[in-house]
Amino acid sequence: MTRTANRPADRLRPVKITPGFIRSADGSALIKIGRTRVVCTATVENRTPPWRRNTGKGWVTAEYGMLPASTGRRNRRPGPGWVNSRGTEIQRLIGRALRAGIDLSALGENTVTVDCDVLEADGGTRTAAVTGGWVALVRAVAAARKRGRLPDGPDPVTDQVVAVSCGLVGGRAVLDLNYREDSEADADMNVVMTPDGRLIEVQVSGEEATFRRSDLSRLLRLAHSGCERLAKKQLRAVQQKH
Repeated sequence: MTRTANRPADRLRPVKITPGFIRSADGSALIKIGRTRVVCTATVENRTPPWRRNTGKGWVTAEYGMLPASTGRRNRRPGPGWVNSRGTEIQRLIGRALRAGIDLSALGENTVTVDCDVLEADGGTRTAAVTGGWVALVRAVAAARKRGRLPDGPDPVTDQVVAVSCGLVGGRAVLDLNYREDSEADADMNVVMTPDGRLIEVQVSGEEATFRRSDLSRLLRLAHSGCERLAKKQLRAVQQKH
């Protein structure tokens, strides 16, 4: 199989992260990976879920949705009597992933909600949402600390969180699948990790096929190399003044 634009197996699609994309948000970023585009916003609120009250700890949660025309055909919006189970599963992944990089005690009894809205989908929307969501989260926390809305003390952000997809396509291990590659993959994997290679979450499944343990190792190596590159993009976006 020939990849689009003859992209090598270990190369990411073009990546751009634009911080401050939604100026009214506490923190925001637009992440573009190939044709996939996701707007991530983070909101800091002086509240916690009821089961967190009086614990001194905060919470980080996420919501995820796809605009109706993001896939080229109209997607139904969630509403009364209908829940998008795929969207629910993805937003839980995003929330779990981002909490791995936050000291909830240092956050105090505050909640950060990261909203991830897919403008256009061409594969890898959940991993793009994690990667862009981390930028929005960090910028929101920094803004809240600057305005005195969070407790004095250490920075709640303790780790960088980054995610990428990879898979076995036509017998080859390839990085950062677009939609066509994902639909043809023998196995696909989403990996969330820190830039130094510590794993946060791995989702992998064979698509009517099996794969070997050696294939899993190859995919994890690919994912780490991709996450290292994405992490550099994240840091540049976090440091930009907007």
